[in-house]
Amino acid sequence: MTSDPIDGVGLGERLAAGDLDALDVAERALRLARRPRAEGTFITLTVDRAVREAAAAGARHAAGRTNSPLDGVPVAVKDLFDLAGTVTTAGSRTRASLPPAEHDASVVGRLADAGMVCVGKTNLSEFAFGGLGVNPHFGTPINPTAGDEPLVPGGSSSGSAAAVALGIVPVAIGTDTSGSVRVPAAFCGVIGYKASAGRYGDDGMLPLSPTLDSIGVLATSMRDIIATDAVLAGEPASTGDEGPSSLVVPRGELLDDCAPQVRRRFEEHMAALASQGVRIEERHLPALAKAQEVMDRNATIVEAEAHARYGHLLRSDDGARVDPGVMRRLAGFAAQPRDPAPVYQAMERLRTDIGRELGGAILACPAVRHTAPPLAPLLADERLYDLANRRSLRTTMLLSYLGMPGVTLPIGTPRTGAVGLLLSAPSARDSRLLASAARIENRLTQRQ
Repeated sequence: MTSDPIDGVGLGERLAAGDLDALDVAERALRLARRPRAEGTFITLTVDRAVREAAAAGARHAAGRTNSPLDGVPVAVKDLFDLAGTVTTAGSRTRASLPPAEHDASVVGRLADAGMVCVGKTNLSEFAFGGLGVNPHFGTPINPTAGDEPLVPGGSSSGSAAAVALGIVPVAIGTDTSGSVRVPAAFCGVIGYKASAGRYGDDGMLPLSPTLDSIGVLATSMRDIIATDAVLAGEPASTGDEGPSSLVVPRGELLDDCAPQVRRRFEEHMAALASQGVRIEERHLPALAKAQEVMDRNATIVEAEAHARYGHLLRSDDGARVDPGVMRRLAGFAAQPRDPAPVYQAMERLRTDIGRELGGAILACPAVRHTAPPLAPLLADERLYDLANRRSLRTTMLLSYLGMPGVTLPIGTPRTGAVGLLLSAPSARDSRLLASAARIENRLTQRQ
């Protein structure tokens, strides 16, 4: 086996067939996680747990049994979920002295029941409140697409995206409130799936914005995304029979505001899909513009709810130990408190409107309006850092407000910059979205 990104379902098949040993696979993942290139990717490596779970998987394979197609496959989990025996840091030194969790989060328990082998807890933006993936306490993961100049990995699920892109694990779990799976997937050149809020439950997950928090999966293939979703949702895997009749490309700022190279890559791939028989329609979607206007004029839900949860840090000595970027976002809301009530009031109506306007189609747009920016200039300039953070999240935050699950597919290259094609569906249409994304992935693969 090489250190290139690997497919989890394929790995599971080889493990079940006896071609590979689960313990060897787990040890390989742990070895790769300790390389200098992976510095900052993990906060905690769960070595004892990985060995124990891999040994149990090996025993099942020897007996001719498997718990799922991913039995024995390594997985990493964002350090926002409880993992028995470890501290849930949320990427913050302010939580480092808390007692270890006594039980696994429900999502972690389902992964274990499926036979997956947890190798560690991944790094993240502090409290999951940031779109760039920077963490001054535990180190910022290296964006694997970068050349000589380090690039931001995207956040907040930065470590989960990097762990997959580096080939340490084929599957990693993240969370997504305003774009925290979709943005790092786009920047790191992997697939990222944000599930509809509540699809998996959130027991044992530290919240940021209870209204918008959702759980997501990062991987290098849609079949891994679909297999993991089946494990977490407790339902049969999606099939290609649920694909869309068309894709809708929205007119307006979601495309017009993109950097030239991002728009060019997106339009090239839309043209290629159209040539392969995918119906693509470009039109105005009033719900998108109305939702953005509501948030711009009032407050965003994530900022209001994050301030409600962490605003006390502005008046606490602990604030000095928190990422300055996080503190600036909290202070900015406190200095200009805008009423979030109109945003909540308009939400359900706008979610209904976007479903009606799409009419069964899937929304297609770039996941982020620019490629991953260089890290050093952002760390040297607070204004530039905050601007890049807001801009990185602007598209995905809008779609989160509209309750839309989304899948980011990589369409860029290391040479031209990683770009994500974001496919989104109305709330709770996850199975249809996953099947559609798998069909689009297949067509994009055929193009290469």
